[in-house]
Amino acid sequence: MASNMDREMILADFQACTGIENIDEAITLLEQNNWDLVPSAIFDNSWVVLCFMTMTLLESTDQAAINGVIPQENGILQSDYGGETIPGPAFDPSHPASVPAPSSSSAFRPVMPSRQIVERQPRMLDFRVEYRDRNVDVVLEDSCTVGEIKQILENELQIPVSKMLLKGWKTGDVEDSTVLKSLHLPKNNSLYVLTPDLPPPSSSSHAGALQESLNQNFMLIITHREVQREYNLNFSGSSTIQEVKRNVYDLTSIPVRHQLWEGWPTSATDDSMCLAESGLSYPCHRLTVGRRASPAQTREQSEEQSTDVHMVSDSDGDDFEDASEFGVDDGEVFGMTSSALRKSPMMPENAENEGDALLQFTAEFSSRYGDCHPVFFIGSLEAAFQEAFYVKARDRKLLAIYLHHDESVLTNVFCSQMLCAESIVSYLSQNFITWAWDLTKDANRARFLTMCNRHFGSVVAQTIRTQKTDQFPLFLIIMGKRSSNEVLNVIQGNTTVDELMMRLMAAMEIFTAQQQEDIKDEDEREARENVKREQDEAYRLSLEADRAKREAHEREMAEQFRLEQIRKEQEEEREAIRLSLEQALPPEPKEENAEPVSKLRIRTPSGEFLERRFLASNKLQIVFDFVASKGFPWDEFKLLSTFPRRDMKQPRYREEKKLDRGLGKPKDTKSRNAWPKFT
Repeated sequence: MASNMDREMILADFQACTGIENIDEAITLLEQNNWDLVPSAIFDNSWVVLCFMTMTLLESTDQAAINGVIPQENGILQSDYGGETIPGPAFDPSHPASVPAPSSSSAFRPVMPSRQIVERQPRMLDFRVEYRDRNVDVVLEDSCTVGEIKQILENELQIPVSKMLLKGWKTGDVEDSTVLKSLHLPKNNSLYVLTPDLPPPSSSSHAGALQESLNQNFMLIITHREVQREYNLNFSGSSTIQEVKRNVYDLTSIPVRHQLWEGWPTSATDDSMCLAESGLSYPCHRLTVGRRASPAQTREQSEEQSTDVHMVSDSDGDDFEDASEFGVDDGEVFGMTSSALRKSPMMPENAENEGDALLQFTAEFSSRYGDCHPVFFIGSLEAAFQEAFYVKARDRKLLAIYLHHDESVLTNVFCSQMLCAESIVSYLSQNFITWAWDLTKDANRARFLTMCNRHFGSVVAQTIRTQKTDQFPLFLIIMGKRSSNEVLNVIQGNTTVDELMMRLMAAMEIFTAQQQEDIKDEDEREARENVKREQDEAYRLSLEADRAKREAHEREMAEQFRLEQIRKEQEEEREAIRLSLEQALPPEPKEENAEPVSKLRIRTPSGEFLERRFLASNKLQIVFDFVASKGFPWDEFKLLSTFPRRDMKQPRYREEKKLDRGLGKPKDTKSRNAWPKFT
């Protein structure tokens, strides 16, 4: 009996030879023959012995020998004995033929099949092709070619086939003429399209992009050639090239007209052009400035060169044996050569400011590998966390940490061919915040391990610590979570562009799923906070309304109290005046008096009457004082006579010194009560 693994191999070989797709049927036939593939045991009643034996022979012998032993043409197998030909049997299921015994003259004598052979259906392959933000599903037979997939994608994506790179094949890059069957692909496949020759789509209009560039700050690293000094200057995108040159004049004392520049983009043709339009690299760009030689200096140099040439030409062909006569030393020559070939460090050792260290890293990376590289974040690792993770969920990105090592043999290849590939640069710029660090120096390595231990834990720090030099550079993919930072992937330098892209896309899929959950939670939290904020605002307004009512009531009560106090004071004052007037009145004369007496009857506004006797010689003011002592001050009331009606407050009456002159003589001198009445 065959083992399970042998049975799987036998079943696969049997299905491949016979074309039987039904596994149960194939297993039934094999079990009837005790899983024995010997033709005499299993193929006595089957026409497929010819196919099986031919495949077996093709696998075990050379193709040329097979062609000599088993020439096959037009469905006829030729025997080696006497040139006898054995025609291939025609299949007719309605007339089964008797099966003759196998002849010893040929081991490949076919027999009539006892069952109908099911024609093998073509195998269909499913492809999901990703291009930027689109997914295209393609279904083809395995007999089609790669070029046919591209033609379908050309119609769907409107991208010419010549501009299209179809990536994601497990066997590496393939030609357009490659047949899919030869790639041994599974049924479901995932591919992606790269278009390095086409510009990436802009997310906004040109005016919007220009406005965004105008608001950005450019770091210009300007090297003064003569003194070998660097200046790090920050300019806004709206600054002009002329302003940069004027600022450099203030630093170097080189007038603008004498400045000789290197490093400006080819599009920077006018000094009035702003930096946002000049094509400078963002966020930093390196420039070199020197003093332009004057015409006199140029003439002197030309004369010196001609003199040197004349001296050499007068040597009469003598060998230049003694170079020391011209002050040239071999050690100096080789020293200069080795110094020129020696690379500048990517990052200064023991850098105090991480931002300055990354500025130098970016500048040195650009000088080595060109301007087409990921935009490295300028700032500390904590600032990169803030930029990537601690923002709204919709604005979050993955953090990619690039760890550089100059002593690794993989560094140059990884940086130039993979990290600077346009597809990688574009994908990183859209979906990642990229931060870099150089581990070449021991001090910088120890500093990063400390940061790594603090932010990611000791396990990640130990993993990086145990990496060998030749395993660098490393690419760490970090995803921020609610309470911690998770390292999704650690990519070593021994990889390819396709593999790097696939791993970045896989990390992006994990991040996108987590981001959708965070967006949902954040929206729910914002909704709750909005409701709470509205409730707090309504409560605050109600408190303010209650406080306003209380303050208005308090003001009203205070005003009432003040008016009451004023009224009381006025009443007290009037009462005091009344009492003083009452006390100042002369005593009322008796009816029987030697002097004439007048009895006055005064009606008040309420209808009551006031009566009193006065001496005729009394002043009229005494009458006013009497009325005022009864609560009717003369400045508030009028004193009128009934007949004739006169206002006694008029000055001509008030100035009378005696009562009888002011009021007039009584009509009846005998009756002292016959004076007019007053109201």
